[in-house]
Amino acid sequence: MLLPTGRIPGMRNVSRTLRVSVATAAAALAVTATVAGCGSEDNNHSTHSTSASATSQTQAAAPAPTAAELQGILTGFADPAKPAADKAKLVVGGEKRLANIETLNQGLAGYQVTFTVGEVKTEGNTATATVAVGSPHGAMPGVPIAFQYDGGSWKLADAGACTLLGMARAACQP
Repeated sequence: MLLPTGRIPGMRNVSRTLRVSVATAAAALAVTATVAGCGSEDNNHSTHSTSASATSQTQAAAPAPTAAELQGILTGFADPAKPAADKAKLVVGGEKRLANIETLNQGLAGYQVTFTVGEVKTEGNTATATVAVGSPHGAMPGVPIAFQYDGGSWKLADAGACTLLGMARAACQP
């Protein structure tokens, strides 16, 4: 960014000094980036191995969920006969959504909701599934629902639960 010169008395030298300082900082940044990129292959290999090791540990901790597994979670969450306390266990931090789940249960009395889980994308301990939601009033295809691996099992992420609760007019408050 160039500052105007000559418009404000005495600013000509300040502007020139600032331009030189900015140019010097940019040159220093370029040199630092070049030097950082020129590390030995051993260092890069070591960093890569550490990253690969951490990634494989994350994957080992969170086995990829199946579409059937996620569909079971969704079906349980929408089961009008299941108590709110049981449904809260299907959600990460679900106890804070108990009032919303109670509202959901009241709205689902005598109302059938179905889910068809399509594509599932997993990254570490999170997964997003494309879900078609069916109800007596029609279908809603392609809704992204978030899940999280928590306590040794896959559960609805809070955001995923809030998506479903919002559809049932039991929206989450921050």
